[in-house]
Amino acid sequence: MLSSYDADIKEVTPVVDRVGSGDAFMGGLIYGLINNANDKQKALNIAVAACCLKHTISGDINLITLDEIEKFLSGDASGKVSR
Repeated sequence: MLSSYDADIKEVTPVVDRVGSGDAFMGGLIYGLINNANDKQKALNIAVAACCLKHTISGDINLITLDEIEKFLSGDASGKVSR
């Protein structure tokens, strides 16, 4: 039986650059699945946060830190990244 998971909709404005957001999602998902093997929902949430936050920086490399992802997941949905 397949399980179903949902992620909250996150609004991030302004979107600075969309390039690399898919890679950021997959990187976040891989990280989440490795480090949260028993919590697939948390793995998905990490992936979504990594993707959303990637939109806030320029370029194709995701420079977001795990600390920034965890801050975003804890309720700071401002989309602001400290640099």
